[in-house]
Amino acid sequence: MKKIHKLVLKAYIGPLLAIFFIVLFVLMLNFVWRYIDELTGKGLDVNTIIELFICGTINMVPLGLPLAMLLSAIMTMGNLGENFELLAMKSAGMSLMRILKPLLVVVGMISVGSFFISNNLVPYANQRMYDILFDIREQRQELKFQDGMFFNGLPDMSIRVGHQNDQTGLLTDVIIYDTRSKNGDMTTTLADSGYIRMSDDKAYLYVTLFNGQTYEHTRSSQWYDKNTMREHIFERQDGTFPVDKVARPEGDMSREFSESQTRNMVELEELMDSLQKTIDQSTMATYQPLLRKQLFVRDTTIIPNDSIRVDRSGYHAFNFYDSLPGLRMREKARVYSMAAQSARSSQGSYSFDEHSSKIAITQYYRAEAEWHRKLTLPISIIVFFMIGAPLGAIIRKGGLGTPIVISVFFFVIYYVISLSGEKMTKEGTMDATYGMWLPVFILTPVAIYLTYKATNDTSLLDFDWYDVRIRKMRRAISKRLPKWMKRRKKSNKTNKYI
Repeated sequence: MKKIHKLVLKAYIGPLLAIFFIVLFVLMLNFVWRYIDELTGKGLDVNTIIELFICGTINMVPLGLPLAMLLSAIMTMGNLGENFELLAMKSAGMSLMRILKPLLVVVGMISVGSFFISNNLVPYANQRMYDILFDIREQRQELKFQDGMFFNGLPDMSIRVGHQNDQTGLLTDVIIYDTRSKNGDMTTTLADSGYIRMSDDKAYLYVTLFNGQTYEHTRSSQWYDKNTMREHIFERQDGTFPVDKVARPEGDMSREFSESQTRNMVELEELMDSLQKTIDQSTMATYQPLLRKQLFVRDTTIIPNDSIRVDRSGYHAFNFYDSLPGLRMREKARVYSMAAQSARSSQGSYSFDEHSSKIAITQYYRAEAEWHRKLTLPISIIVFFMIGAPLGAIIRKGGLGTPIVISVFFFVIYYVISLSGEKMTKEGTMDATYGMWLPVFILTPVAIYLTYKATNDTSLLDFDWYDVRIRKMRRAISKRLPKWMKRRKKSNKTNKYI
């Protein structure tokens, strides 16, 4: 390896690693802010927290790599240009692509590694994050009361204490609001002191209260005008309250993750094949009986007679109206009843099959989007590098100021286009080949243009270059415009005499 290549690699690797970890740190701050409420007060061990953060970091890598690649490329080439090192290399006869040759090798290796991370590590990290978050949500909060503050960590219960003794656990000035009753009844308990603790399995709440009273607000179906209250005074009151556990959601994993985000490309293909079969079966179960027995048999105007080999002799679209007036009232009532029952049955079957089909279609679109996402990430990294490196060579500005502004600008464009394309893909309004690859399709011409400008040592805003091109276009238009006008006038005269 040449010394010049080592110089370029050394100038690039350092900023790339530093910027990548800074971007990950910023993204992880968003992760912590998102789940901070669920992590506090649960008595989690250090290993669980570390594993959750590692999984979150792996999940942020596909989002942080393109931005780090873009910013580091602009900074590296900007520093080389600002220090006239890039000019010295070009004076020695080295082209821009020759200077970027070792960096392209590194970027290619990073792209391959990003595909491995996105296809293998990210699905596993998402699965582990889902399992850990579910276990955390299943756990009940530790009963750590704050003086004078309401504790709302239990479902349908609110507890307020005046003071909690940290050594003995004794609570004073206890108020408990219990709204677990399904018929709208509410129980309010006030006590001078007491103890409240959770069972070891977090399934029951043990309450022991001293010197207090309980108010039961009983409401009937007409609670707005019938509302009674009963009072009970006690010296000691013991109670055990069951605490409902969180049920693991079926189908879509949760609001954070979909099932497709926990699978690699091979598993996604198997999932899409299974969903395709489900969609086909649901569609056939819904429409085939209706089309075959109801529509095509009785209405011959939709499909020609020879397309479906069904004897349609004696059928007419509305021939039943001819015999209906001749029936007796009881027979008419029976016909109406059978027709209504058949309609309700068909409607119920159609609604059920339609619901299952819609769910399968939604999951299919998500799986398809996730499959293409794993391919777009490596290509996006290369595209961002081919934008950043030529742009840094053109602006020749090092440091963090200008490169950060430019990088954020391009990354925001990429992120907005990516979100829009992904949304349209998941909604089924755009094919995944276009929706998920839309940012690549838009930014690739930008990368080619910037590479061309940097290779030819032309400024990005060279108004003379644009002026020359505009003048050439005007000359070409002015030469062809008179000929077109003459042909237009001749055509109008011909049409006038006709």
